Amino acid sequence: MHVTTNTFVRILARSVLLAAVSLLPANVANSEDRPPVVLTDAARALHAKTILVDGHNDLPWAFREMGTPSFDKVDIAKSQPKLHTDIPRLREGGVKAQFWSVYVPSSTRLTGESLQATLEQIEFVHNMVKQYPDTFSLCLTMDDVDQAIADGKIASMIGMEGGHSIENSISVLRRLYSLGARYMTLTHSATLDWADSATDEAKHGGLTKFGEEVVLEMNRLGMLVDLSHVSDDTMRDAMRISQAPIIYSHSSARAIGDHPRNVPDNVLPLIKENGGVIMVNFYPGFVVPAAAERSKQRDKQVAEWEQQYDEAKVKELVARWEIANPVPQGSIHDVVNHIDHLVKNCGIDHVGIGSDYDGIGTVPKQLEDVSTYPLITQEMLNRGYSAEDIHKVMGQNVMRVFRQAEKVAKRMQVENN
Repeated sequence: MHVTTNTFVRILARSVLLAAVSLLPANVANSEDRPPVVLTDAARALHAKTILVDGHNDLPWAFREMGTPSFDKVDIAKSQPKLHTDIPRLREGGVKAQFWSVYVPSSTRLTGESLQATLEQIEFVHNMVKQYPDTFSLCLTMDDVDQAIADGKIASMIGMEGGHSIENSISVLRRLYSLGARYMTLTHSATLDWADSATDEAKHGGLTKFGEEVVLEMNRLGMLVDLSHVSDDTMRDAMRISQAPIIYSHSSARAIGDHPRNVPDNVLPLIKENGGVIMVNFYPGFVVPAAAERSKQRDKQVAEWEQQYDEAKVKELVARWEIANPVPQGSIHDVVNHIDHLVKNCGIDHVGIGSDYDGIGTVPKQLEDVSTYPLITQEMLNRGYSAEDIHKVMGQNVMRVFRQAEKVAKRMQVENN
């Protein structure tokens, strides 16, 4: 029988996924079979009192994918069912603070467009805040965040997803901070001249000397060091160097979802010692065990394509691959399984929420969009978490980290003068 390349890839992928599922504990492998979470009045009331801080939302990228239409054409004050995010659903989900990702693909470094594209994404966030001043408030400090929440607005912060945005320049890093960037993911899908990525060939054994300088300058500025997407060695190097707590803006537990984008158990004690926080990602490819196997294949392939082709060609190839290899969807139970594991092995003070909405093509059942966060509160209650614990995971932990980063920055700035 003649088998096409796409057919062969599909058969191989399905075989790998089935094998992976067969090795999983029953309570993890069959999470989709658990009954749906039913929201109670008690959970709804508790959630309304939480300060929900989401570590990663890719709405700016979703607009860029659409050609960055004006807000008159895509008015997020109204329902936008093609997106995961709009203002009515943000309000329904009880979002109090959001890090908006200003992601640009790693492939832009091959054409010298990383900085320009990042500036355009930052401008999008500024424009969004100006367009909807009654809803959003651009926040540069934790005092700003507190004030925005007190005013009934969604505190809006900017996170850069990938160190390629600074184009190997500390001066550019400072410039982007001055424009509002308050965290930077050290790498994205590609290893840089100064840091190894989780999903590309390691070249440095973690951070280079320049990479260490980047981390320290981020500390001095008060910019959060984000370790999502980096290699295990880069994680360790960054926590060894950083004088401030780190974050993982959208990562989960590798012990459950065996993917290099997730955090391995042997790194968890370092995060606890550092005082950082892991903000759990919702993407099935990271949180659903079988889907994690599929994602490893995808990321390896994407990294190879990004070394060879421009952004448009990579997008075309990825779209074909996605059609040939659909993601096992999973459910909200998979996400809370990761919260459970991280709380057990890292501590309740070191876990948060980093959905990755509008940056992912597939979402777990009952976590379809930004309106669904109250269901996580409900399921955490169902699993025996206290109100205090839920408040920590929903936002208090990352707010503590941000405040501590500001304190470290003030100290370093005094010491350097």
